Amino acid sequence: MMSAASVSTTSAVETRALCSVRVGGQMYGVDINEVSEILGPSQQRSVPCAPHFIGGLVPYRGEVLTTVNLRALFDLPPFEQLSSALVVEGESGTYGLLVDAVCEVVQVSAETFEAIPSTLDAKRKALLRGAYKLPKGLLIQLELKRLDPMALMAMSSSVAV
Repeated sequence: MMSAASVSTTSAVETRALCSVRVGGQMYGVDINEVSEILGPSQQRSVPCAPHFIGGLVPYRGEVLTTVNLRALFDLPPFEQLSSALVVEGESGTYGLLVDAVCEVVQVSAETFEAIPSTLDAKRKALLRGAYKLPKGLLIQLELKRLDPMALMAMSSSVAV
């Protein structure tokens, strides 16, 4: 379901607004309507015996928010600074995505969308929707349904996450 804020048509060209984030040297995007809030850099509390992709817990509106560490999922070295988090709603509840930096809202066109290459390994392919070609490089759209901590747990039994 798309709202008027996320998709607009101008001269018959469909555009979508993505919140762009940086993880490692790569830019990723999340549909802006799927982002509830952006939390600035904060310290996460580690969770003993949690899977490697759980970044930790952060306080959020009087609750505790579980975070998913995108660096760990993409086999990148740990970030040496405090990470920011995108707060999103998943099927199993609210969770956070830890990113190196939140950048800007970018308008992308369906004309510039490319599907994930079939040569990409199954792990990454499952976590990504596709990529948009922008003047400054690629913006890879994340598949939020698969980044939900419970979905990642289910995937980890069939694909090494």
